[in-house]
Formats: sequence, C-alpha cells, structure tokens
Amino acid sequence: MMDLFLDWFDPNSGAPFTFLNGTFWLFLWGVIVGLSILSRLERRIQARNAFLFAVSLFFYWKTSGWFVALLIFSTSCDWLIGAHIGKSTGHAKRRWLALSLAINLGVLLYFKYAYFIADAMQPLLGAHWSQPHAALGQWANSHLGTTFRVDQILLPVGISFYTFQTMSYAIDVYRGHVEPVKRFLDFGFFVSFFPQLVAGPIVRAKEFIPQLHRPYALSQAEFGMGIFWILNGLIKKIWLADYLAVNLVDRVFAMPGSFSGFENLLALYAYSLQVYADFSGYTDMAIGIALLMGFRLPLNFNSPYKARNVGEFWKRWHISLSSWLKDYLYIPMGGNRGGSMFTLISGCILGGFVMLMLPNTGSRLILAGSLLILGAIGYGIPGIRRRLSTNVNLMMTMLLGGLWHGASWNFVLWGGLNGLGLVVYKGWRRISPWETGRQWWKRAIGIFLTFHFITFTRIWFRSGSHVSWEGLDQPHNIWEEWFTANEMINRLTSSFWSSPILEIATGYAPVLSLMAAGFAIHLIPERFKRNYRKAFAHAPFLVQLAATLAVIALAYAGLASGVQPFIYFQF
Repeated sequence: MMDLFLDWFDPNSGAPFTFLNGTFWLFLWGVIVGLSILSRLERRIQARNAFLFAVSLFFYWKTSGWFVALLIFSTSCDWLIGAHIGKSTGHAKRRWLALSLAINLGVLLYFKYAYFIADAMQPLLGAHWSQPHAALGQWANSHLGTTFRVDQILLPVGISFYTFQTMSYAIDVYRGHVEPVKRFLDFGFFVSFFPQLVAGPIVRAKEFIPQLHRPYALSQAEFGMGIFWILNGLIKKIWLADYLAVNLVDRVFAMPGSFSGFENLLALYAYSLQVYADFSGYTDMAIGIALLMGFRLPLNFNSPYKARNVGEFWKRWHISLSSWLKDYLYIPMGGNRGGSMFTLISGCILGGFVMLMLPNTGSRLILAGSLLILGAIGYGIPGIRRRLSTNVNLMMTMLLGGLWHGASWNFVLWGGLNGLGLVVYKGWRRISPWETGRQWWKRAIGIFLTFHFITFTRIWFRSGSHVSWEGLDQPHNIWEEWFTANEMINRLTSSFWSSPILEIATGYAPVLSLMAAGFAIHLIPERFKRNYRKAFAHAPFLVQLAATLAVIALAYAGLASGVQPFIYFQF
C-alpha cells in the first residue's frame, strides 16, 4: 500500500500522466470531488482557485518533474511585474514590461534554443562555449534528480504555451486591457490551469481572469457538452491520429527512401489528418474537462481543411497561437500599416539567430548581403516601401511562428513557406477566379489547392518533429531531419508514377478507409455538427452514460497497441 502511495507521488513512475492515462481520470475525479466540497465554504471562490492552483502544480510535477519550479518562477515574476506595471506610468511602466519580456523570452530561449545556439557558436568561440551547459547539467543531475544530460538542455513540457500566456498578461496589463491580479493564488491558477497547461489552447488574461471571480455554474446541457468534447477528443486521438501514425505515417517518415512515391504521398495525406486529429483531439478534451469544472476555454480549431485559402486556414488552425502572433507580434510590427522600430528590432534578432544556425561564414555573408539589398530597395523606393514592409512583417511573423515550434531548420523552412503562401495569397486574392462566389466548384478548387499547399509544407514540419515519449526531450538532429525531408521530395518526384498504385491501395485498404471517413466527417457542414453536439448534450442521462461507456471500451481497445505522445507536447 505504501509503495502505491509513493508511486502516485513519483513523477517518473508508471505511464505518462496525460489524458490517455487511467490515473489521470482518477486524479480528475478527485479534483471534482474536492471542488464539490469547497463549494460549501464561505469563501468558496478563493478556496476553489487556491485548490485548483495546487492540483495544477501537482499535475505539472507528474508531467515534468522538478521543472515545476520553473513554472512557479515564471508565474511569480509576472505576477509581481504585473502589479508594478499597473502602478507605474511612462518610462517606468515600459521598463517593467521590458523586464517581463526579457525574463520570459530569456527562459524560453535558454530551454528551447541555447543548445543549438551553443552548437552554432562553437566554431566561432571554441569548445569552451559549451562548458557552462555541461556544468549545469552535472549540477542538475546531482541535486535535482533529473535526467539532465551534459550534452543538451531538456525541454520542460508546455513551456512555449505558458510562457506566451504570461507574456500576454503583462502586455495586456500594460495596454490597460486587464487589471493586475491581486492574489498570487488566483494568478497562479490562471497560468497553470492543468487541462490546457501543457498543450494549449493559449488562454488570454482578458478572457480567463474574469472567470476566476465567478461562482461555479454548470447547466445540464453544458455538462453534456463537456462529456461530448472529452469523448470526441478521445476518439480523434486514439482511433484516428494514433492508428494512422502506427500503421502508415511513422513507418514512411522513418525511411521514406524505402517506400514508393505513392506511399510517401499517402503518408503526407495521413499526417495532415493525424496532426489535426491529435492536436484538436487534445484541445477538445481540454475544453471538455475545463467545462466540467465550470471554466470556458476558447475554440482552437474550426474545421481548418475547409479553408479556401492560406489566410483563412490560419484563422481556423491553432486559433489561439495564430491570434496571439497577430495581436502581439504582427500588429505591433506595423501589420498592414507598414514597418516600425519593432519590425527592425525583431528582424535583427531573427536574422541574427538564423545566421547563427547557418553552417558556414559564406552562407552567413550571402544572407547578410541579401538582407541589406532588400532593405536598400525598400528605403530607396517609397512607392513599394509600405507593401514591402507589410510582407516583411508577415514573413517574420510566420518565421517566428516556425521557430516557436523548435530550433530546427525544418521548422524555419516550414514557417517561411507558410509566410510565402500568405504573401502570395495577399496579391493573388484580387484576381483569383475562385476567391469569391458561392458556387460549390469555386470553393472546392480553393479548398483543394489550400489543403495540398499546407500538406506539402508539412514534409518539413513532420521531419522535424519527435514521435516517441523517449524522443520528446531529445535534441533535434538537424541534418537527419533535413535529409529525411529531401528524401521524401525525391521519392515524390522521381518514383511516383512507377509505383504499383492499385496494389498499394489494396494493401492499405483499412488505413485508406479510415482516412476517407476522417476527411468526410471533417467536411460535414458546421450546422450538422452543431446539431449532433446539441443532441448529445440534451440527451437523457442514460443515453449519455451508454455512449460514454461505449467510447471508453473502444478507447481501451485502441490503447492496447500502445499510447502515442501528443504531438504538441514537444513544443
């Protein structure tokens, strides 16, 4: 009995502590019981927020071990700085905001990019550059009981999500959009709320903080809707995302040269469906779990493969990140209005980072010269300055969005290609024959072209991603990722028509059938989806119970082949 108790509090024991682990649902049941008890107290709202902050820290500890201290550090800094921003004016206010940004970006840069910057700087500064990282790794190994290795810096799960969340709070306080949170426990709960802590959606302070002060309220229909989102996410993850990963995607991307061009194409199609089902499945479950506790999280996906252009796609995909980048990066740069000092500063930082990642001095000089020529053209020809500045702002936003996913050339290229797609779309939309109009065939052409462009860019996104629990804390092998993407392109272009298409389709019949079903459900008109969600939410309790038990049984059967990590845990 004591061993079971100790295992429960050991972050390294048992299966990963995620929505796919039975222990998590026992944990959630205990949280809901605790909330029901606290609802009878006189100061029930304060007690609830403190309780949820504590259990969220426990959840993160089970997920990331002693990196929970980093979460507490970031939370404490931004709570204190937010209070000072609220009391300050003028230059003092800006200095406090600058401090918040420096701390958050410093932490993020160190844990996501320092190893790669050190690797890039080593030819310039010598082997001694990496010694501080080795010393820190040895200290952490000895004193924190971590698996911190001397040749890399581990990535705390969810650091990109909660860092962006705390940054948005400081910026919103500075802009006057929200008042500083007075109680540390309330703010800690906002930052660490466990359903969305490790993989989003990214919650804005102005959307979530008002909920901190509202009493628990959940109607019968909302309870049913919460259950629906949880079940919907489970099926997406286990019987769509994981099945496609195990039976097609992982095999082909592991050795694309060993498969035909047609199989590589099928793997690309399957990955587009997998990454959507995996990530939206997580956020579906996060939204449902939060709703059961009386909190509303924002929508993060809106049928993205129905988009008829790249601009619309990014309004439908990972909405919380896309809108964050727009509001806190693209618009401050100048957006559609032109360039700004922020554009120059961001460009210098991004350009410097990219130069560090280039393999030699020659390529760095070529990049520097190209940037200088581009800047001279923009400065010397006023007629194109604004258009060029707008496109530069857009491209830099997408490049930084790519880097947000990790320090890999594949992510940089993926972000750059999507930025290029947005730039081309801005010019093309004025003359596009299918950009406007209600005819079904015009919309179908736009959807077809957009889906294939997005799927093509994912050659580099998937090649740069980790796919196993053991690989989540591994450094990116930049050259291996790069050659994997190149090999897939080679197979698609050189051996596609020689592929035995009929035999391959017959061999992958179960996978193709599941893909067809997945895309068909995705393309169902939104009004039909709203209708069956409402039907479930208003169904009798026994009907909901029967559906829940059936989905649990189905999920359990699917888990027999092993649990695949959520794709966005690595970011």
